[in-house]
Amino acid sequence: MLSPLEPREVVVIGGGIIGCTTAYFLTRHSAYDSSKHKVTLLEASKIAGGASGKAGGLLGLWAYPSNIVPLSYRLHAELAKEHDGAKRWGYRRIHCGQLCANGRPLSSVRGPRTCKGNNESLPLPKRTKETIGELRAAGIPKDLGWFSTYSLKNYSEMGNPDNTAQVHPYQFTTSMARLAEEKGAKIILGAVTNIEVDGSVKSVTYTDKATSEVRTIPATDVVISAGPWTREVYPAAPISAMRAHSVTIRPSRPVSAYALFTEISLSPDSGLTEEKVHSKGLERKIVTPEIYARPNNEVYVCGEGDNLVPLPKTSEDVVTDNARCQDIIDYVSSISDEMRDGEITARQACYLPNVQAARAGPLIGETGVKGLLLATGHTCWGIQNGPGTGKLISEFVFDGEAKSANIRSLDPRKVLQCF
Repeated sequence: MLSPLEPREVVVIGGGIIGCTTAYFLTRHSAYDSSKHKVTLLEASKIAGGASGKAGGLLGLWAYPSNIVPLSYRLHAELAKEHDGAKRWGYRRIHCGQLCANGRPLSSVRGPRTCKGNNESLPLPKRTKETIGELRAAGIPKDLGWFSTYSLKNYSEMGNPDNTAQVHPYQFTTSMARLAEEKGAKIILGAVTNIEVDGSVKSVTYTDKATSEVRTIPATDVVISAGPWTREVYPAAPISAMRAHSVTIRPSRPVSAYALFTEISLSPDSGLTEEKVHSKGLERKIVTPEIYARPNNEVYVCGEGDNLVPLPKTSEDVVTDNARCQDIIDYVSSISDEMRDGEITARQACYLPNVQAARAGPLIGETGVKGLLLATGHTCWGIQNGPGTGKLISEFVFDGEAKSANIRSLDPRKVLQCF
């Protein structure tokens, strides 16, 4: 390890949440001196162009892995307090639960759009005293009035505002990048083509996105945080990619602050488009979209993952299957008039990084090559665990070890030796 007094030239590869929080915490480390140390963030396409801009943004003390979650959850709260996260990236405490419901046939729920763009909350629709009593007996919270009375079956709480929160992923990730820049980090758009190693890391070569020029920058430390593209940069890393689709909806009226893991039972024509694009959809009886209500009257909904399309070259080349997005829309429309009658504001897809090993990820720490660090494989918990990962990587760089959490079980060398 170099002495903190010696100049460090740190190159962070990947402009998603892990790379951006790493750049942030490197520039906030007590040993960092912008006149002496350099932090460069290299991103192939654009900041938050992949999953970090299209994820749900759920935070929970009950998430995994348990050795990093408490640190990262606390850092989220501290970052929001320091930088007005409620305003800048939609940080807020929320409820979270498992919601079971019966989907209605689309033919019976389709109707005219009723979105009027106002912010006035409406009373629970069509709920008699008898119906309300039945819902309370099933554990349905009274402020889940944005779901069909006759669809809901039961609700079980998974988290509450004491241990659950959310952020808007794109806003949070880009804010971390800007805050890192304010302290001296440099952001370059370019695709990495080589990491030179001669006993230790020496330099990083990349192709500039704007000019197509090939350039090389010296490096004392390289952090690979390229998410599902990690193996493109470091083939030894056991990282695979899974595609995930999602949509965002502006509901027809304001909805309450919940993150919901749903289980929707479908009849043969429930939650399906008339075209019935996916033949398998006709056979499915249960679908499990995740629904996250966000500030500013937005609802994020994601569906199941797939491996049908290989990982493209960059996040800008990701192909969105509109039929899969329509399935998601139809599923939630079958249980909620507010989402059915709302405005679809985005149909999108991204790829999540998974660790191909018996032990689940992420991988955070040294690789066995001096100066080469790995921070990847966070699956669907990248936003939740981004701040903790960034802080720990900053400690590896400037302190030579992780100090804020015991992450020996996440040591990349344990997996790299077996892969």
